[in-house]
Amino acid sequence: MLGPRETEGGGWEDRKQKEIEHSDRRRQIVTGYEYQTDTSDHDLRRDFVKHHEEYDRHFSNTKFYSITRSSFAYRDALLYSDIQGKTVLDYCCGNGEIGVAMAAAGAEKVHGIDISQVAADNATGLARIEDVGDRCSFEVMDAEDMRFEDNTFDVVHEYGALHHLDLEAAFRETSRVLKPGGRLVCSEALRHNPLIHNYRKRTMHLRTEWEVNHILGVPEILSGTKYFQNVKMQFFHLAALAAIPFRKYRIFSGFLGALEQVDGLLLRIPYFQRLAWVAVIEYSNPRK
Repeated sequence: MLGPRETEGGGWEDRKQKEIEHSDRRRQIVTGYEYQTDTSDHDLRRDFVKHHEEYDRHFSNTKFYSITRSSFAYRDALLYSDIQGKTVLDYCCGNGEIGVAMAAAGAEKVHGIDISQVAADNATGLARIEDVGDRCSFEVMDAEDMRFEDNTFDVVHEYGALHHLDLEAAFRETSRVLKPGGRLVCSEALRHNPLIHNYRKRTMHLRTEWEVNHILGVPEILSGTKYFQNVKMQFFHLAALAAIPFRKYRIFSGFLGALEQVDGLLLRIPYFQRLAWVAVIEYSNPRK
């Protein structure tokens, strides 16, 4: 049987090889809590940013994640509400922050997979640091062809990875490994806002060509109904983007809160929903 890095031609196809190289580079620069490093205290940057001279270039978009508290809170409510004692998967785990958090929240067993060996190693190390290493297992695996048995997991978590993958394969595999009644909780950037998408195209050093060409839209998100009976979608971060330049000032929290209230109204309107930066999606009841 071919291993996770092998094909009949002797190596993963070019798309996946580029993803490995891209992920390895980023995970060597920042080994944990990357979305907090832009506004973090000195200790977090000291412990997890390993190459400061490369950080500013390869993580210049991290400032955008300073406004994600509302989408993170919504995701966390979905993810951790019924996780105690469950077997869960951190799908395309990166440095493993969410897998570690699921273990800390009471998951009985956490598996994490990623295309990058550097990421899997970082995640294993982070689990040890956070004292949940006995309940976490991170490994290199092809997310489009997983080695897990059918009906293995109660919950699968995914963050910002579906647009790196063949979407049909991702939905097929996650629904396959979920138990009947299981849930897939996803957070994904959207492609509909022309200003945001233009920024992606102007910063290609931060991403792969496949990635920028496959950012999800609402139709792609809803295509998951082929593999899941229920899809619930919530939109975040439009007006809130205006708070980013103030992220390191005292006024930031209050200003962001006011803009989040504006988004709470705007993002109820169908047209404006699609202009949001991020959607949090819950796919449930996989079709078996």
